[in-house]
Amino acid sequence: MPPASDPTLLQPRPHSLAEDGYAIAIGCAFIAMGLMLLNQAKLVTGGMAGIALLLSYLLHWSPGALFLIINLPFFLFAGRAMGTAFGLKTLFANIAIMAVGLVMPTALQIARVSPLFAALFGGSIIGFGILAIARHGAGVGGVGVVALILQKSRGWNAGRTQMLCDILILLASLPLLSFERFGLSVLSAAAMNAVLMVNHRPGRYIGH
Repeated sequence: MPPASDPTLLQPRPHSLAEDGYAIAIGCAFIAMGLMLLNQAKLVTGGMAGIALLLSYLLHWSPGALFLIINLPFFLFAGRAMGTAFGLKTLFANIAIMAVGLVMPTALQIARVSPLFAALFGGSIIGFGILAIARHGAGVGGVGVVALILQKSRGWNAGRTQMLCDILILLASLPLLSFERFGLSVLSAAAMNAVLMVNHRPGRYIGH
């Protein structure tokens, strides 16, 4: 066994296409599950997930379908800024989120969920879903893509950048939510971004 100080251990090891597909699929399932929990509790969160939830309460459409629709303008931008492979993987991830979000209610029905649990667990698993997708060379569109581009080009922490954008999204939900649900939605966004702030830092993960 090579010693821990062996410099070859620190060399990035590219993921295979199968590894990328597997991880992105798991990340999409996490995001779809988180959206389902938050939707059941009538909460909002940050990022494009929050916008999708907010619009779903107004339009009575599936949050997963809205997630894809509102991200469409960002796919071309993502491809130009981060490369064709990133853009295609991002497109695949968003289609998968929509598909899983539409199919999941036929396999799992949630009759009741504690709003506090939905905020903490739903927000956290959305964060882990975004993390899994980002670590395999893709994004979930919108705010997430912008945050990743700024992290790559300027070294800005993706979680902190997204948190700033989330404040605006959450403020937009104020007219539709009670004070209690607004507070829980803020908690959900904090849980989601805490996952990214702790785990998605430049240099912490050497695989790509």
